[in-house]
Amino acid sequence: MRVAFFSVCLSCFLPALSTAMPPETAKRAVTDTYHGVAIQDDYRWLEDSSQKEVQGWSDAQNAHARAYLDHLPNVPSIRARVTEIMSSRTVGYSDLAARQGTLFAIQRQPPKQQPFLILIPDLDKPDSVRTLVDPNVLDTAGSTSIDWFVPSPDGRVVAVSLSHSGSESGDIHFFETATGKEIYEVIPRVNSGTAGGDLVWLADGTGVFYTRHPLPGERPEQDLNFFQQIYFHQLGTPTKGDRYELGKDFPRVAETEFEMHEKSGTLLATVQNGDGGEFALFLRSPSGKWHRISDFKDQVVQATFGPQDDVYLISRTGAPRGKILRITLSDPTVKNAVTIVPEGPDTVVTSFYHSPPSMVTTENRLYVIYQLGGPSELRVFDLQGKPLAKPEQLPLSAVGGLTKLDGGDVLFSNTSFVSPPAVYRYHAASNQGDGGETKKTWLASTSPVDFSNVRVVREFATSKDGTKVPVTIIMSPDAKLDGKNPAVVSGYGGYGVNITPGFNAVKHILLEQGCIYAVANLRGGGEYGEPWHLQGNLTHKQNVFDDFAAVLRHLIDRGYTSSEKLAIEGGSNGGLLMGATFTQHPELMRAVVSHVGIYDMLRVELSPNGVFNIVEFGTVQNPDQFRALQAYSPYHHVKDGQKYPAVLFLTGANDPRVDPMQSRKMTARLQAATGESGTVLLRTSSNSGHGAGTALSERIEQTVDVYSFLFDRLGIKHRSTK
Repeated sequence: MRVAFFSVCLSCFLPALSTAMPPETAKRAVTDTYHGVAIQDDYRWLEDSSQKEVQGWSDAQNAHARAYLDHLPNVPSIRARVTEIMSSRTVGYSDLAARQGTLFAIQRQPPKQQPFLILIPDLDKPDSVRTLVDPNVLDTAGSTSIDWFVPSPDGRVVAVSLSHSGSESGDIHFFETATGKEIYEVIPRVNSGTAGGDLVWLADGTGVFYTRHPLPGERPEQDLNFFQQIYFHQLGTPTKGDRYELGKDFPRVAETEFEMHEKSGTLLATVQNGDGGEFALFLRSPSGKWHRISDFKDQVVQATFGPQDDVYLISRTGAPRGKILRITLSDPTVKNAVTIVPEGPDTVVTSFYHSPPSMVTTENRLYVIYQLGGPSELRVFDLQGKPLAKPEQLPLSAVGGLTKLDGGDVLFSNTSFVSPPAVYRYHAASNQGDGGETKKTWLASTSPVDFSNVRVVREFATSKDGTKVPVTIIMSPDAKLDGKNPAVVSGYGGYGVNITPGFNAVKHILLEQGCIYAVANLRGGGEYGEPWHLQGNLTHKQNVFDDFAAVLRHLIDRGYTSSEKLAIEGGSNGGLLMGATFTQHPELMRAVVSHVGIYDMLRVELSPNGVFNIVEFGTVQNPDQFRALQAYSPYHHVKDGQKYPAVLFLTGANDPRVDPMQSRKMTARLQAATGESGTVLLRTSSNSGHGAGTALSERIEQTVDVYSFLFDRLGIKHRSTK
C-alpha cells in the first residue's frame, strides 16, 4: 500500500506513518436469530451515535482518514482544480414555478454556499430578476438551505421550507414577494428527510393545506418522523389552532403531495405508501368532503388536473410502462376512466417530491415525459391523446422541469452528459398545424470547462441471466481500447429511479487526466418501466448487483480499462450497490468510493427512514425476504483475510435518510477483516446529511478527498491542463 506513496512523497509519508493503522474497534458480540438462523453482530454498539464512546470512535476514524487523505500526492493541484471548477461563477436554474406571468426559480451561483430563490417578473427581460429569499444572507455560516417553495396563486407571497445542516427537517416561512420580508407565522414540522412534505394554497391566497408530522407530545419520540397527516392553516392565526383534514388512516410511512384546481377549489392529494411506488389518490371538494379516487392496489401512480374540470391519471394497470387515463370531477372514479394515451414501447415518467411534474396539461395540449432506457424526451398530445409534433431536444439527453405558462406555452429543461442544463420555451401556437417553435431561453447554465471534444458512447452489457444492461461511456476522443485507461463507473438500481444523462462540470477532471467515466442503467430503476424496477427489488435485488458486475466485465473485456485501473462510485442505494459489488467481486476493481450507503440489510429497517424502505428492500420478518437480504447484505459477507479494494466511505452526521451507523459498522467490519494490508477510510461530515443542503465549501472538500483517493489508487498523476 505504501511503496508507491513512499517513492512519490517521502516528506508526506513520514507524518502519516504513526496513523497508518486505523483505530482499534472493540468487538462486542450480539446474536440475533431470524427464522432459525443465528447471526452474530460484533459492532452493534456503534449504532448509537448519542454515546460518547461512539462519537470518540467516529472522531478517531476522521483523524485516521485525514492523516491518509491529506498526505496523498497531488492534493494541492487537485484542490486547486476542483475549487476552480466548483467555485466558478457559472449560474444554474431549477425548480421553476409560474404565477400570473411571473416566474420563480432556484438559482445556483458559486461561490455562494447555498442556492437561493429568485423572482423573474418578465422572462424576456433578464435584467428584471431579483433575489427573493437568500439562505446565504439568513445564515452566513451556509448551513441553512431551501428544501422547496410554493408561490401563492397571485404570486404575492411565497411559502418556503427551510432546514439546517442537511437535516431536511423543514419549517414553513412566508415571504412577501414585493419586499422580500418574512410575514405571517412559521408552520413547524412540515418537511422531513424521511417522509418529505408539501403545501398548497387556497385559490384566494388566504390559507394553505400542508403536511405535518406529529408535534412533540402527540406521539412517542420514535414516531415523530412518521404518521404524516394533512392540516389547514388560515394565515394570520396561531398554528396551534390549525384544522386537521385527513390522514389518521394513512399508513405509518405515508408521503403526500398536493395540487389545487384553482377554478373549482378542488384539492388533489397523492399519498405514497413508503418509498415503493404505491399511491392512493384523494379529492377534496370545495365543501370540504374528501373522496378517494384510487387505492394503493389500483396502480394509479400520478395525477394532474386537466383544463376542463377533469383529471388525467398515469396508470400501470395492465400497462407496466404506463398509460394515461382521464376522469371527470363530476364522476371521479377510476373504473369509469377513459384511456387517452395507451401504453407504448417507451415508459411514461412519473415524479414525486417536488420534482417538476412529468405530465402537464394546457388549454389544448397534453405534455408527457417518456423514459427511453436512460435518456428521456418530451412528447406532445392533444387532449384526446392524438400525438402532435414534439419540441426539439438534444440527442442522448434528459428532459425535466415542465412548467406551463399563460397562453399554452411550456418551459422545459434539457441537458446531456456534455451539454449544461438549459431551459427551453416551446411556443405551442407559434406555427400553424400541430407543431411549435422551440427556443433556448437565457435561463441556461454555462460550463467552466469545454466538453466539445468529449466522446459519449452507449453500449449494452449482458447480465448473468442474459438481460441487456445499458451503459453510457464518457471519454476523451483519443482514448484507446488497450485496457490501460483508468475508469470510474457509477450506478444506482433502485426505487424505480431513472438514472438520466446529467451534466457535471467537475467530472471533466477525470476526463482531462485520461480517465474514462461510465454510468450504468441497472434493473431496480425505472428506465424500462415497472417490470425493470420489479426485477431489481425485494427478493430480486441480486439482479442489480449481477447487472453492475456485468457492466464492469464488459468495460474490461472491451478494452476500456482493466481491473487494476477500475474504480466504482455510488451513493445511498448506490452505496449498497458498492458494498455488494466489492464483497461479491473484490477482484473486479481497485478502489471503491461509497457515499451515505446502506450495508447492514438486517438492521436497516430499524432506523427511522428504514421503515419507508421495506416496500423496496423487504423485511427480516418475512422468511423469503430475510433470506434474500441475508444473501447479499454487504456487512454480513465481509470475509477475514480476503483481499479487498481500497475503500473510502463518506457519510453525514445529520443524514435523515440513511443512518450513519451503516457506514460506521461497515468500516469497522472491513478494517477488522483486512488489518494492516487494507485501506479502509471513513469520512464523516459534521455539518451535512444525505446530500441535500450541503454547503458548497463542504462539497468541494468532499470532492477533493474523493479525487485524491481515486487518483492515488488508479495511478493517475494529476497534471496541469493549462
